[in-house]
Amino acid sequence: MAELTGKREVKQERAVRTRALVARAAAEVFAECGFAGASVTKITQRAGLTLGAMYFHFENKEALAREIVRSQPDRVTPPHESRGLQHAIDITLTWAHQLLDDPFLLAGARLVMEQDLFIGPEENSHQQWTEVMAQDLALAQKEREVRANVDVNAVARLVVNACTGAQMHAHLESGRRDLPQRVTEMWNVLLPTIATPSALNRMRLDESRGKSA
Repeated sequence: MAELTGKREVKQERAVRTRALVARAAAEVFAECGFAGASVTKITQRAGLTLGAMYFHFENKEALAREIVRSQPDRVTPPHESRGLQHAIDITLTWAHQLLDDPFLLAGARLVMEQDLFIGPEENSHQQWTEVMAQDLALAQKEREVRANVDVNAVARLVVNACTGAQMHAHLESGRRDLPQRVTEMWNVLLPTIATPSALNRMRLDESRGKSA
């Protein structure tokens, strides 16, 4: 019985590794080619696996793209502990730094204009990130960091839209190297209009804050 359990665990671990390998290869291919330009053949070749191995874990490239888009928020963990308004700031700055070399985030950035081909609007990356921002801003408003008359859902949408536009322009103009600076600039403009005076004085805002040591 112990031997059978051990073999089952080894098989499960191998399956998890294979799934992760396929997902990473897909992220790299999507980041380079976009959704329309990617193919399951390119993905399996990048992963060094057979088509059968890929189809065992993912039904098609649409399923792979959905997996990558849905995983975006989970991949962004700020290096500093924070909550509320500071956490909203830290999330965007961490995303801006990680986007430079994380294939999953790069794939998400490339796929942003093609999401209607593989995922519904109710769960696309815009909606996911808006919910993340809205939760932080709602907590900030409850803790009197954000002014009482501020529509936190509207601000959350604004932040996501601004970050999306910033990464597109940064991609064209600097290879995204100045994306953290652009996100910092956005908060410098936005914070005085939404934060309470006491919170504004406490916020730590510099483009290196989202960068891991």
